[in-house]
Amino acid sequence: MSLAQPKQQRIKWLKAAVFALCLIPLAHLTWLGTHHGLGANPIEYITRSTGFWTLTFLLITLTVTPLRRLSGWNWLLRLRRMLGLYAFFYVCLHFTTYVWLDQFFDLPGMLKDIAKRPFITVGFSAFLLLIPLAATSTNAMVKRLGARRWQLLHRLVYAIATLGVLHFWWLVKKDITEPVIFGGLLVLLFLARLIYVARKASTPARPAASSQTA
Repeated sequence: MSLAQPKQQRIKWLKAAVFALCLIPLAHLTWLGTHHGLGANPIEYITRSTGFWTLTFLLITLTVTPLRRLSGWNWLLRLRRMLGLYAFFYVCLHFTTYVWLDQFFDLPGMLKDIAKRPFITVGFSAFLLLIPLAATSTNAMVKRLGARRWQLLHRLVYAIATLGVLHFWWLVKKDITEPVIFGGLLVLLFLARLIYVARKASTPARPAASSQTA
């Protein structure tokens, strides 16, 4: 048995554990629903909960790369795709709750909502932008698009997260504690990205000869 096999086995079990952990919010929501624990306004509770976890998984996904750079834990990258897809999973639940339970598939009413209510406009925009990221998350799509174009496309996640925080902020109106926390974390992630880009730009490139012999 090669040394790589035990490591791959550990990564496999780690991914399985993270996969299960990511389902806990849904399991908790289901338990509350079956035990009359969703409060006086169940639709609002479900909408808020799924939206909260969408933002949470978006920010966790954005944290993976800077945390990997700081720690040197390259195995974290193995989890990034799954975490991003869970963000998409919860936003689909969030959107379905709005379309089905809140609006009862009233398309004209939803279009009016999107046009007239800014928090729905930005939330719907974030949802639409997230669709191509989820659709291109496979290895086959990375190869088809090419690594550079794929990376450029997936940098949209920063815009999506910003729109998500704005959507949450405009939604709650009064108690903005949670949106402020999300916004502050997002700003820190932006700063981490900018610092990395600045350091990379200021680092002199290695001579071609030395890079070939390295």
